[in-house]
Amino acid sequence: METTRYDVVIIGGGAAGLSAATTLGRALRSVSVIDSGTPRNAPAVGIHGFLSRDGMNPGELLSIGRSEVLSYGGTVIDGEAVSARRTPEGFEVILEDARRFSARRLLVTTGLTDELPSIDGLREQWGKGVVHCPYCHGWEIRGQRIGVLGTGPMSVQQALLFRQWSPDITLFLNDTVEPTDEQWDKLAARSVTVVDGPVASVDAVDGVLAGLTLREGHSFDVQALAVGTRMEARSALLESLGLSSQVHPSGAGRFIETDAMGGATAARGVYAAGNVSNLMAQVITAAAEGVMAGARINADLIEDETRWAVEGHFGPFSAASESAVSRIVLGKRLRDFDVGQKNSDISTVATGERQR
Repeated sequence: METTRYDVVIIGGGAAGLSAATTLGRALRSVSVIDSGTPRNAPAVGIHGFLSRDGMNPGELLSIGRSEVLSYGGTVIDGEAVSARRTPEGFEVILEDARRFSARRLLVTTGLTDELPSIDGLREQWGKGVVHCPYCHGWEIRGQRIGVLGTGPMSVQQALLFRQWSPDITLFLNDTVEPTDEQWDKLAARSVTVVDGPVASVDAVDGVLAGLTLREGHSFDVQALAVGTRMEARSALLESLGLSSQVHPSGAGRFIETDAMGGATAARGVYAAGNVSNLMAQVITAAAEGVMAGARINADLIEDETRWAVEGHFGPFSAASESAVSRIVLGKRLRDFDVGQKNSDISTVATGERQR
């Protein structure tokens, strides 16, 4: 199958990938975004914390972003990238349907996967009655009866955070969380109710969250449930290029490490942005990281092109080098030609040298 070539191929068409593609398109780069159509925030009704786009449906934001990429000459390809390999020219990306794309630089913005606890009814409420981030959803559930499902060491902090949005917070330890003495004091001081015992189900009535039921049978009425997921970077493509995900310092999951100056990874020519490298990034943060990565990649390409220009100007086939070689080969004959035989061809000078 014929390989289509670009300056940059971006894997992942979320806020980070589309922002990077727009930046590169405005820099007159040939760029393509390959997107599998599975954004992390698809279940959400709207995005929040994004200036001028607050409450917009996530799908609408991506549709506008795609249009902007196309307006600057970029392409958006629907498909799933299954592998990537390094080539002498850069990289080759292969899609599930065997289409191939090559690029001088590769940017991965594949995001992350939220791993939810295995509790009946929980996944069905994900993005509706079940939320994870107070800055994304706190305003919408302010003043309600909010439960916090214990999933790990960050659950106590999550309960204390959501306390800002409601005085009625219940932390369900779920046989997973064991607060320290200091944490017990904080929970008590902030009037957070704590319930022990494993949770058996998340309950709904007509599709609306109604509460939780413990394994021992007792039910609790909550209007919203906060769950700290385990966040796993979608890093398979990066790992095929020799990179490996790292455990996040918070213990919240695994991510791909990049530098702080535009998303460069430890693999030369490979960049990452958005949730794949920043588990905590909201949509606006991911978009900003995409812009930075696009600018960094363009600067990297300029360095290559400038080096090529210098090598072409001063390299083995430059005018200066050819002149030097001519002087070495022709020696005195060329000097005679330069000063005394300007209207004769070089063969005449050479003949005259032999005659002398």
